[in-house]
Amino acid sequence: MSRVRVWPWYLLSVAVFLLDHLTKWMAGSSLQYGQPVEVLPVFDLMLVHNRGAAFSFLSDAGGWQRWFFAAIAIGVSGWIGWWLRSLPAGKAWLATGLALILGGAVGNLVDRLVLGHVVDFISVHWGPHYFPAFNIADSAITVGAGMMIIDTLFLDREASADADPAR
Repeated sequence: MSRVRVWPWYLLSVAVFLLDHLTKWMAGSSLQYGQPVEVLPVFDLMLVHNRGAAFSFLSDAGGWQRWFFAAIAIGVSGWIGWWLRSLPAGKAWLATGLALILGGAVGNLVDRLVLGHVVDFISVHWGPHYFPAFNIADSAITVGAGMMIIDTLFLDREASADADPAR
């Protein structure tokens, strides 16, 4: 069985990582911490630091969560790297999703290890109702996870049906 060529997906992960860190650097050098800059009525740029996980989960836990979430990110990144290498050819949709997750996970991991927190700067809201701030890495992880779900629910079933001559 032929395997997917892995280097294009690793390059996509590197591109996500670089875009994430470039935008975090731009936010850190041009925004005042906690001060929103309105871009659209529902979209602000606002520099915040997240010491926890998604939606600031465990952000006030005392510091141990930095290493806990770093360990999870290292494990997940290694697993995804292995998974990418073992994908059969023709799984470009899934490979793209995995590469997005890998780039985002490494982007936030580097923040966590170097800074002790993740830099967030994208803030969306509807009136006074705010979604937790996020960054490019978070967006890549979310899109990648969505692609994995679509692959599992729809694309993988189509491939299985095509491979089954009894159907």
